[in-house]
Amino acid sequence: MLKTLPLLAAAASLGLAAHAQAEAAKSGAYKLEPQHTQVMFGVSHMGFTTYYGQFGNASGAMVLDAANPSASKLDVTVPVGDVWTPSAKLVDELKSSAWLDAAKFPTMTFHATSITPTGPTTADVAGTLTLHGVTKPLTLKAKFNTAGVNMLNHAYTAGFQVTGTVKRSDFGVSQYVPVIGDNVDLMISAAFERSPS
Repeated sequence: MLKTLPLLAAAASLGLAAHAQAEAAKSGAYKLEPQHTQVMFGVSHMGFTTYYGQFGNASGAMVLDAANPSASKLDVTVPVGDVWTPSAKLVDELKSSAWLDAAKFPTMTFHATSITPTGPTTADVAGTLTLHGVTKPLTLKAKFNTAGVNMLNHAYTAGFQVTGTVKRSDFGVSQYVPVIGDNVDLMISAAFERSPS
């Protein structure tokens, strides 16, 4: 269930980046910067609380066409074995064959197929999410934050907030449904660094 988050984030990032021309985001090729990208998820825990976790070490590539957002491209990969929660026992369970089966399906991927601007800094990013060996359509909501030179490493960076919802049972991850929620909310903060021209 958690796996879908990273991909969505990346996809949403692409859509906003493409639509970010009003914010002076530059066209070009970008790489996802994993140290400042967070792919988070939230799921109902027996109705008592929303339980949160995240995936690390996402990677991805975006080609931004600021003048023609629909021509932009985005692909993101997230290693499901890099899942984290406050419970070490749960982390082991999530990696197991009962849940994400990280040994058999080590990555989840998102491939954007269309980007539709919905406002000056927002876009719908439609694409396909592959998780647990299953590929399904997924649309993410992306919001462009800002773009500019990072004063720490001097890399030109574009930042996005991305949200979406994945029904985990659609991907064959149905352990404890419905006691543990079937719908997984994704919250992604994505940083993309522009490749030197």
